[in-house]
Amino acid sequence: MDPRKPYLTGHFAPVVDEITGLDLTVRGTLPAELNGRYFRNGHNPKPGETPTHWFRGSGMLHGIRLRGGRAEWYRNRWVRTPAPAGAPYEGADGEVDRTASIAGTHIVEHAGRLLALQEANLPFEVTEELDTVGPYDFAGRLTTAMTAHPKVDPVGGELHFFGSSPFPPFLTYYVASAEGRITRAESIPGAGPSLRHDFALTEHHVVWPDLPVVYNPAERSGIPYRWSDSYAPRIGVMPRTGPAEVTWFEVAPTLLLHVANAYEDARGRIVVEGPRYDRSSWESSWKWWVGAPGHPDTPLVGTIAHRWILDPVSGVAGEEDLDSLVTEFPTIDARRLGRPHRFGYAVAFPGAGLRGHAIVKYDGVTGERQIAELGRERMAGEAVFVPAAAGPAEDDGYLLTVVGDLAENTSELLVLDARDITAPPLATVELPRRVPAGLHGSWLPDPD
Repeated sequence: MDPRKPYLTGHFAPVVDEITGLDLTVRGTLPAELNGRYFRNGHNPKPGETPTHWFRGSGMLHGIRLRGGRAEWYRNRWVRTPAPAGAPYEGADGEVDRTASIAGTHIVEHAGRLLALQEANLPFEVTEELDTVGPYDFAGRLTTAMTAHPKVDPVGGELHFFGSSPFPPFLTYYVASAEGRITRAESIPGAGPSLRHDFALTEHHVVWPDLPVVYNPAERSGIPYRWSDSYAPRIGVMPRTGPAEVTWFEVAPTLLLHVANAYEDARGRIVVEGPRYDRSSWESSWKWWVGAPGHPDTPLVGTIAHRWILDPVSGVAGEEDLDSLVTEFPTIDARRLGRPHRFGYAVAFPGAGLRGHAIVKYDGVTGERQIAELGRERMAGEAVFVPAAAGPAEDDGYLLTVVGDLAENTSELLVLDARDITAPPLATVELPRRVPAGLHGSWLPDPD
């Protein structure tokens, strides 16, 4: 492996094998109601592979089983796909093997299936022990790639997702029932060849970012997208029911990779929140992602929490920054998805006065924030919120995050009290190996 590539070093250095550890050591007390599995996905090139981009490394899943106050096991497994080093994006003729995935971005559960996701390909089904079953196409109804960020409606349980392509049709919208059957598959008019990593769902609308990082075959890193000053940035709003009619709002030239949440406010405006990139922060971050000369020391530069307010009456979009910290990987209580939320969480990166990595909690009512700093050479991953069994407040619950410690060459699963993330962890699960910094994950509770 090329030691000059930042995504192959430090917190991101890949592990070289698969292991299983049983009866893990727990410091503190695991809440007895945490019965389930925490799974996390990320890129982990196999020995001998040097991917040309951070996002091209083979997908590896890490899992921790909690039950009855014990941490029963940890295991890590590569997703067995036909293209361990990553498949090419489709050519101009639209032909591509959609099973040739990396499956290294996210892992979600729907209708009893666990799906490892990578947005340029089909999902890959895995078992609860993280063994690969194979590609999954919803009984032939999924005919495009699938986003790595599907949304489960917290009321009806249906799965909303999309397929994005650099060639027409650029955007296809899908809905799958709570039982896992695709009930809607429709091309979205007006969408363009932009990098569309995520989208948003409100109670009555679907929100489509169409922003100025667009397909460009001159980009040779394997992820063929570049910033374009000539591409008009927009956000589209479409009713969840009825014809696919999109109202487009002009916005400032920024990029939104991960949506924290979207909702309709009391005036009927659509509010979208998430970390934004301007051109400088995008191109600086991209240098790290491809290992270009002069890359920064951190994979994210200048991404700050932002809010877009889309007014269907005036047709005008308002915008505002919400904080100065460099943050990404936003999360909320998933029961509030598409509805107004009070609390949000994110991973904070060095910058804006913060020297190390941290977890941050935002209070949308008071404007206050809590910062849980991790200490020198420690880095947290995405913090997944798990509600307490009987907690009445929105933040009654726990945050689960895997923290890597470079100095000790170890990793831990932290269980934080979401009401006060600055307090000492409720529990720390010692993992049997260092877990490389990764991307997205899910908590999968046991059935009641």
